[in-house]
Amino acid sequence: MPDLGPFPSALRDAILAWYGSRGRSLPFRGTTDPYAILVSEAMAQQTQVARAGETWIRFMERFPTAAALAAATPADVLRAWQGLGYNRRALNLWRAARRIVEVHGGRVPADLAALQALPGVGPYTARAVAALAFGMPVGAVDTNVRRVLGRIVAGDSAALGATALQKVADAAVPLDRPGAWTHALMDVGATSCRPGRPDCASCPAQAWCRFAAAELAGGNRARPVPGARSVTGPAATAAREAPPAFATTSRWLRGRIVDQLRAAQDGAWIVLDAPIGEHDRAAVAAALEALARDGLVELDGADPTAARRARLPIR
Repeated sequence: MPDLGPFPSALRDAILAWYGSRGRSLPFRGTTDPYAILVSEAMAQQTQVARAGETWIRFMERFPTAAALAAATPADVLRAWQGLGYNRRALNLWRAARRIVEVHGGRVPADLAALQALPGVGPYTARAVAALAFGMPVGAVDTNVRRVLGRIVAGDSAALGATALQKVADAAVPLDRPGAWTHALMDVGATSCRPGRPDCASCPAQAWCRFAAAELAGGNRARPVPGARSVTGPAATAAREAPPAFATTSRWLRGRIVDQLRAAQDGAWIVLDAPIGEHDRAAVAAALEALARDGLVELDGADPTAARRARLPIR
């Protein structure tokens, strides 16, 4: 374990100065409303921030408060979520809004434990909302931040365990600018400290970064993956083959089913009794059952073709 030591104030200042001049301009960065920030964080998970920003504007116009979102049907929310994917996040956000209304009087709680108790809110999202909305000096660690801090202090994004990394992240936060710092680290990870081809020359942390120092010395070139072994012959050829096409996956099928139901009139039952893409009727039926278990669709239990008639949930 490397000697982590205190986080250099000069490094912090360099990252914040870089963010002031080169940080990304995103629609949701102009607000300090805790609910609006919670929505943006839910949307930005596993989604390109540009797409999340466009949808966030429309979503906030449709559901400007937690109370408005809580009063909507799941179908309303799923339609407003279209284009973002990972539809379970939409239902979790709706459930979080209902809890905010029922337990917290319609106001997003300004408490880390209460934030993390909201449906769909994990350690990262709770800390991001705490820092961005309430000015708490806590470090929000997502994939980008893990890579940036891991490379700076340990020379490798995977060198620190979760506890050590969280300790570093919390210690690095400037007490007077936790929101700007949260955005700054994310932007460094998205633009300079990229996973595959980091641009160390453009990174404001270069002078303090152990990874950059090793890169300049040639120590990070062709670095073997821990636990990996050399493979040659037919096995190597197979390993290089492209993964299965996305359209053959159950995730693709589930997305197409939800999209078909989005296009239907609210409350109308839709018969799904034919293959979709490369997926046969049995696969469609199985996907419908899985979607129903997740709460993303309702199946018509009163009809003998229950596994084939579905709609977005309105209850």
